[in-house]
Amino acid sequence: MQLTLQLHAADNVAVARTELLPNVLLPELDGLAVADTIPRYHKLATRPIAKNDLIIKYDQVIGIASENIQPGQHVHSHNCFLPADGLPKRPAGQSQTAKTETSTDLPTHFLGYPRADGQVGTRNYIGILTSVNCSATVAKLIEKHFASPGALSAYSNVDGVVAFTHATGCGMAMGEGYDLLNRVYAGFARQPNFASVLMIGLGCEVMQLDQFKDRSRLQEDARFRSLVIQREGGTRNSVAAGIKIVEDMLAAAQAQERVPVAISELKVGLQCGGSDALSGITANPSLGAAMDYLTAAGGTAILSETPEIYGAEHLLLARAKSPQVAQALQDRIDWWLQYTQKNGAELNNNPSPGNKAGGLTTILEKSLGAQAKGGTSALNGVFQYAEPITERGLVVMDSPGYDPVSVTGQIASGANIVCFTTGRGSAFGSKPTPSFKLATNSPLYQAMADDMDFNCGVVFDGEQTVDECGRALLARLVAFASGERSKSELLDYGNYEFLPWHIGAVV
Repeated sequence: MQLTLQLHAADNVAVARTELLPNVLLPELDGLAVADTIPRYHKLATRPIAKNDLIIKYDQVIGIASENIQPGQHVHSHNCFLPADGLPKRPAGQSQTAKTETSTDLPTHFLGYPRADGQVGTRNYIGILTSVNCSATVAKLIEKHFASPGALSAYSNVDGVVAFTHATGCGMAMGEGYDLLNRVYAGFARQPNFASVLMIGLGCEVMQLDQFKDRSRLQEDARFRSLVIQREGGTRNSVAAGIKIVEDMLAAAQAQERVPVAISELKVGLQCGGSDALSGITANPSLGAAMDYLTAAGGTAILSETPEIYGAEHLLLARAKSPQVAQALQDRIDWWLQYTQKNGAELNNNPSPGNKAGGLTTILEKSLGAQAKGGTSALNGVFQYAEPITERGLVVMDSPGYDPVSVTGQIASGANIVCFTTGRGSAFGSKPTPSFKLATNSPLYQAMADDMDFNCGVVFDGEQTVDECGRALLARLVAFASGERSKSELLDYGNYEFLPWHIGAVV
């Protein structure tokens, strides 16, 4: 096997397949001798790069040389940087993943739970939501009642009773943060992976339950119920009332059965965390290939983590279906630039130390790999955090790059399954929406076998093409959507990962 991988003929760096020691000769690079020790998955120069010259990977700019770099030398944070005024963008060029059509040998249906509002669930939970931190204990006590041994033994069609608690809902001013939190609540109240939802308030909080129901057009019915602790007469009465409500919900949820549903009803939240240099070479392009097949069949792929689009947004802007969609994406990028500046930060502060140890040098390099999760189809819409997704195909839902916050928004927007790529080994899961974990490299897949669901490292190992891996990935995704448990579900992840994005002052 070749010791390096050069992704494009125009690139002036290549990726080390394994740790390379000085003086090793690289026949695939015309006998180039390695000059430094190159860690696995890191970059080395394939030709001379003068100080202030552009460093090119994926046929795209990832940084500027801070010093003269000789062929065979390690290219990383010590000699590659981003200037404060940004970098020139190269044309979008040819996408890494070929556009795809629908295919007769791929799954066309999954087994899901159709809901009365037209959405389709991949799971069948009872949810307990809290309008404010002050109602968290009551919600957790109700959850604890149904977590006792045998409490759900008569409800084989129910995935569980789960409470979602958080740290806000009061001490906040009206404005952007308040509106955002309202969208999260409304989205979870309508989440298709819930058979029914109980929402609990204290009574005196800023996020008043009655006002929330009016704004969100939610009515008390078999699928949505609410109670207020102060009206019920305190904690014990509220817990007893909540248990009775959930018992009624369980009986209705048990009567629901999985039925065949077209894969066009899948709404897939796309995530990457603990990324490494292979994220943009194996897992993300393979996931993108799977999403090309899914969107061609009428499904929806939700790209988020807007700070990790920064630097690669021109690739998405070139695929926007209209000038209005392109402008909406540019507006979100501009908002993030202002937001980080206002808070004394920079988008360039990303990647994290773990990303850098895995071979990622700049946010541009990370973003170029991250956007590959979306595949090659047209960008059909841009949505605010936790806003309902009303377009099919590839869309963007604005969010931070912090995974729990981003996934919380995607679930509120209607995602009924999440695909999560990782190269360093991210420990994550989400309820009520299952998280399907994709390893970028085979060593990680083997080392964290209890956490990883799928190995995209086979692409780097030369065992499959990106398209072949993407097709296999989609088949497994359909199996998980139909009820097969993901590794994070088996480990019971998702009880602490509900984390709405907090914007604004605490008052």
